[in-house]
Formats: sequence, structure tokens, C-alpha cells
Amino acid sequence: MRTLLAVLALSLSLPAAAGDTDQAAAVQAMQQPNAVLIDVRTPEEVAEGAIPGASNIGYEEIGERIAEVAPDKGTPIVLYCRSGRRSGIAQDSLRELGYSQVINGGGYLDLKTALDKD
Repeated sequence: MRTLLAVLALSLSLPAAAGDTDQAAAVQAMQQPNAVLIDVRTPEEVAEGAIPGASNIGYEEIGERIAEVAPDKGTPIVLYCRSGRRSGIAQDSLRELGYSQVINGGGYLDLKTALDKD
């Protein structure tokens, strides 16, 4: 029991993992005039619907193409995909490149709903 409590306490003290989504933080970041919204889904998925103003850069190529839309590593960047998994992978990639304000907005429909409420 003591070990379980220690593990739980440690996990609560660690920063959120890249896979964790945060629509509230994403909505707040999108209020900033220099924020960048990136849809990391496939072009086929984007054709079915996307959030207006989002750039489409596949999660597997985010590292090579991020400078096209966010050359400044301090730019607030919100990522989304279908469920939040690929945007979490892209978030990890951007953090490894030194981007400091990267938020996993999660799934397209969830983020769209959160933005529409605001």
C-alpha cells in the first residue's frame, strides 16, 4: 500500500505527458495573436472537416516543416488530430526541437466544440 501511494504521489507531481490533452489550455492559447494551430491528420481526414485557420502538417513530418509556420520556438502552438494520440507524438517532437509552448489540443471534434463554446 505504501508503494502504491508513493507511485501515485510521484505521478501527480510529474508534468503532464505529451499524450495528455488540454482543450482549455488550447482555447486559451488560441486567444494569443501569434498562436499557430496545426492539424496533424492526413489530408483525407482534413478534407472531411478542419478547424478554420489550421495548417495541415502530418505528425510524421512536423519536425521538418514546423519552421514554415512557426520559426520562433516561443510561438504558442496548438496541435490536434482525431483522438489526441498523433498530436501527442507531434508535441513530443516539437519539444525535442526546443519549442516551449506546445499544447496537445486533442481530437478534432473535442477541440472544435471547446473553441465554439468560447
